[in-house]
Amino acid sequence: MTHDNSTHSRSGRSRIEEDRQREEDRARGRGTGAVMRVIVPLQGVVQGRGGVVLGSVIPCALFYFLQLYLKRHRSERAPREEVPPPPRRPSRSPRKPALVSSRALHVIEDENSPYYRGWQAYKENPYDAEHNPDGIIQMGLAENQLMADFMCEVMKAPFNPDQIVLTAGATPAIEMLGFCLADPGNAFLVPSPYYPAFCRDLKWRAGVELVPVPCRSSDNFNVTINALDRAFSQTKKRRLTVRALLISNPSNPVGNILDSATLTMLLEFATEKNIHLVCDEIYAGSVYDSPNFTSIAKVLESGEFDKSRVHIIYGTSKDLCLPGFRVGVIYSYNDKVLKAAQQMSRFCSVSSQTQHLLINMLSDAQFIQQYLSENQRRLRKASLVLTEGLKEAGIKYVKSNAGLYCWVEMGSLMPSYSEKGELNLWDKLLNEAKINVTPGSACYCIEPGWFRICFSTLSCQDMTVALRRIQEFSKRRKRSL
Repeated sequence: MTHDNSTHSRSGRSRIEEDRQREEDRARGRGTGAVMRVIVPLQGVVQGRGGVVLGSVIPCALFYFLQLYLKRHRSERAPREEVPPPPRRPSRSPRKPALVSSRALHVIEDENSPYYRGWQAYKENPYDAEHNPDGIIQMGLAENQLMADFMCEVMKAPFNPDQIVLTAGATPAIEMLGFCLADPGNAFLVPSPYYPAFCRDLKWRAGVELVPVPCRSSDNFNVTINALDRAFSQTKKRRLTVRALLISNPSNPVGNILDSATLTMLLEFATEKNIHLVCDEIYAGSVYDSPNFTSIAKVLESGEFDKSRVHIIYGTSKDLCLPGFRVGVIYSYNDKVLKAAQQMSRFCSVSSQTQHLLINMLSDAQFIQQYLSENQRRLRKASLVLTEGLKEAGIKYVKSNAGLYCWVEMGSLMPSYSEKGELNLWDKLLNEAKINVTPGSACYCIEPGWFRICFSTLSCQDMTVALRRIQEFSKRRKRSL
């Protein structure tokens, strides 16, 4: 009795364990077997639950369509022929126009005023005594035509008076272009070394970031396409939007000029990157030796480039030696920039008295030609005196042919080849030799030891004194190092 009960009990437990085992097997089968039956239902043939249709025809059809799908997509992705990439050549036809800033567009929106509508009506239907006697006579806006002929003479290129905006100096002209071309936080690329005050002109109020494009002595401080590409890519990695490339031609502080080939390369780069090109040509009339100056306006005469992305800065402070006269010029090929700048120029307008004096001076073409020629002769003489004195002191310099300065290398007089060593030398020059020059680090030069020395402010007698001080200082420094 006891034996039967124990046998029955074991038999019951065995059935319970078998049922439990079957449940666990079934549970595991839901995750694997069920899927396998969907993907490969051949199991139905063996088990007799799907027959030939579910077990063979359907999976064969699925397999066929899968192979067809994969083959088609592989053929689409695979290159049909191994073709080497074409040589790098920026497109001269932009895919889209260069953008102006949202601030400039906001200014243009105010054109609904009768003041601006009347000016626009005049532009569309101007009075001409012979060809359009019924046209509109402009008596509501002072047009800025006094600088066009002068710029044509200096830069040997055509200029349209309608594309000129006058400002109270070149500084507000550059700032205004920063306002029109970029929103706060956008960036301009600038080949370095560059004019130190560009930071003031573009960053302080316009909010434009300047990104140096390093140029090296091995390239005679000329900008290269590799340096431009590298600076553009690095700026994008910083999540800054590049809106323009800013150059000075002739260069400040190096004193050399950009030839047609370099200007063409810069235009192609600006077109490829869909950015603007701003050219500061304020020293165009201060070229005192060969080669001759080439304006970006001259390169544009070929008609192969998008002119709407090009803007020129000029002024009277350098070529006419009138730094206090406060007359600057924006010459732009972009209608939106011109409209915004014309309205913004009210904040930095040239006084009517100044315009009257300038008109009288520029109208004497013979005097202006003689004046420019004599100024160039004197610059050439002063440059020669300075460089001969530097040679006597054993100081190297870049051979230049424009501007009011010389780019000088004084690394041999520094205690260490670093920015700190450069600033130490500058301090010694200032406080011991009593000579004030501009260190290269202030011009964002990547190589320590370079200095800008200006020669146009000194008389012949003062130049002699300055050179004697530099030569004596150089001898002392070489003995102490």
